[in-house]
Amino acid sequence: MLRYLPFLLIIALTIYAFIDCLNTPEEEVKSLPKGVWVMIILLFSIVGPVVWLFAGKKRTAAGGAAGFGGGFGGGGRARRTQWVAPDDNPEFLRSLRKDEDKDPDEGKDGQG
Repeated sequence: MLRYLPFLLIIALTIYAFIDCLNTPEEEVKSLPKGVWVMIILLFSIVGPVVWLFAGKKRTAAGGAAGFGGGFGGGGRARRTQWVAPDDNPEFLRSLRKDEDKDPDEGKDGQG
């Protein structure tokens, strides 16, 4: 069973890169047209997916730093484009506070 692991990993990497390439908008694809990238991924099973993951797509910083501000004098923060957990989302927490202020007795069941 262990001898099939390298083949399964190559197939998984190829499928991941293929789906990632198909889901990437055309304007985010670097160097070559999207169709050429798809052919490279499918024809060159090990090299194609690795090259796509490292060089085929415009990547942003993991922390989302590319989505904020514009350097010196950038003029404030841009809108967040990444998903944020509800307990870290200030808009969600604000809405909870508004609901709490609106109905302060709702949490009590009156059987005290």
